[in-house]
Amino acid sequence: MHLVPTLRRAVAWMSLGLLIAAGLPGRLPAAPSQRVLEAEQARVAVVARASQASIAIFADQGGGSGVLVSPDGYALTNFHVVQPAGLAMRCGLSDGKLYDAIVVGLDPTGDVALIKLVGRDDFPFVPLADSDQVHVGDECYTIGNPFLLASNLQPSVSLGIVSGVHRYQFPAGTILEYTDCLQVDAAINPGNSGGGLFDAEGRLIGINGRGSFEKRGRVNVGVGYAISSNQLGNFMGSLRGGRLVDHATLGATVATGNDGRIYVSDILENSDAYRRGLRYDDELVSFAGRPVRTVNAMKNVLGILPSGWRVPLEFRREGRPAVISVRLAGVHSAAELAKLAAIGGQQQPPHPPGGPREGDDGDRGEPPEDGAGSPADPPLPESLRGLYEARTGFVNYHFNRIERDRVAEAIRSAGGFATSGPWLLEGSLADGRPFRLELDSNGGRIDLPTGTSRLDAAKSLDSQPVPPGSGGMLAAAWLWRKLLLEGPAAVGRTDYLGTAPRGGDEDDASPRLVDVLSSSVGGIELETSIDAEGRILAIEAWGTSGADPCELRFDRYSPRGPTVIEVRRGDSRFGEFTVESARYGKRDDAGEADTP
Repeated sequence: MHLVPTLRRAVAWMSLGLLIAAGLPGRLPAAPSQRVLEAEQARVAVVARASQASIAIFADQGGGSGVLVSPDGYALTNFHVVQPAGLAMRCGLSDGKLYDAIVVGLDPTGDVALIKLVGRDDFPFVPLADSDQVHVGDECYTIGNPFLLASNLQPSVSLGIVSGVHRYQFPAGTILEYTDCLQVDAAINPGNSGGGLFDAEGRLIGINGRGSFEKRGRVNVGVGYAISSNQLGNFMGSLRGGRLVDHATLGATVATGNDGRIYVSDILENSDAYRRGLRYDDELVSFAGRPVRTVNAMKNVLGILPSGWRVPLEFRREGRPAVISVRLAGVHSAAELAKLAAIGGQQQPPHPPGGPREGDDGDRGEPPEDGAGSPADPPLPESLRGLYEARTGFVNYHFNRIERDRVAEAIRSAGGFATSGPWLLEGSLADGRPFRLELDSNGGRIDLPTGTSRLDAAKSLDSQPVPPGSGGMLAAAWLWRKLLLEGPAAVGRTDYLGTAPRGGDEDDASPRLVDVLSSSVGGIELETSIDAEGRILAIEAWGTSGADPCELRFDRYSPRGPTVIEVRRGDSRFGEFTVESARYGKRDDAGEADTP
């Protein structure tokens, strides 16, 4: 009774044998298409280029990874990688060579450190890309030194995809808060921290720093996080200036209402947001050009902004929209930040490749506890001597001098101003009425339709907030002249602050970043914005701490100077001055005045 099924199976097997004998299903696989081969070759080339810019960091306690971002040796890594290493460390490149490196700037809250390698001026590097152009599903690579495997200085590479964007990760018991970060499934293991996250074209879209590990085995489970390149770009100017940077706070907290709206749940009355008009129960719509639909979305935006920046905030009150420009305060006091940022240099030099002590497999995959590390700094190697200068409030003031002098040279090269003699600017206000502004080494005078005001430079500048209502326009204009004629070093104590949105560009979704100098002279605190051509774009002068500054915004530059000067204080515009005739210093041989 089972004969028929048995015969059927036998016939089927015989047919299969005949087909195999005929070679039909037994053909060799077709050769890969040219397109597949070209894609593979392109991927190998991308990884090779990115690997050249990747560095292995070796320290006495663990180590980690980093990535070069400029040909002169500046490299990014994590704060929690640098902290136990101290001021100096050893870094290896895929060229098989070791280079000494020194700490330049630190961002403890954002878990970022900037270091500088020495030994050549043509390091392979990868510039920062635009991480806002990264999408879920994009191919990505992590390149670094997991478990300190790169004893031969050849980095490890992992391939994956971007699993999420604009993620928020709570501090989880440390000060290191990961905001607006990229989530990836490419392996991030202990030792990968500080290494680069690259897109399919080899562009740097982030710095790897945090992973989700099994509690005991510390094994990567396919969920890693990278600090976005756009956040890094916002802080890069301050880091290059040797600063200990802080992140921003609005001075207000937000919560989710029963109707899903995001509203102000608490606000400090001494905050700039309160001074600009934000109040309890106001509904937030957008912040710094990005919509705010959740509490974490608000934290994401705040987390990528440095303290001191001014950004737009849109809110609704009883259904009526309003937009204000808010200056952001710092999360920490200077003393708190300095304590949190203490880097524990070791008395012994960092271990070379193959030298970490047995069982030490990298940066431990997790940030250290607050304040970890020894207070002693290691002696600097010969190659790094002269590259460190201690100063309160800075990580390494040597690099602040470098950036300040670079900006000073840009201002000097812009030229166009005589070395002596009074300045005379004449023109009209927005309503057509005339003005006349005189500035010299002794002070200044301005004639307005409302009257004449004078400034005596021999007296305290903060005690002369003239003309009335301007907040100190004459003092700011006099310092403007002094800065252009004598340079930043002559304007009291002047430091490089970093980069910030150009004055007047804060409302743009992607404002252009310019250099900012910070000065203190005659009771006035001064911030000066300078573009890459050395032109002064804006000056903000504070005579009283906590009050609104007097702002001078310079626009419509001619070869000799600005043709429009806008003066503001807080939410009010004091005046717009159109310069129709200007003399910057001595008259020429013909006795003619300079003109814009």
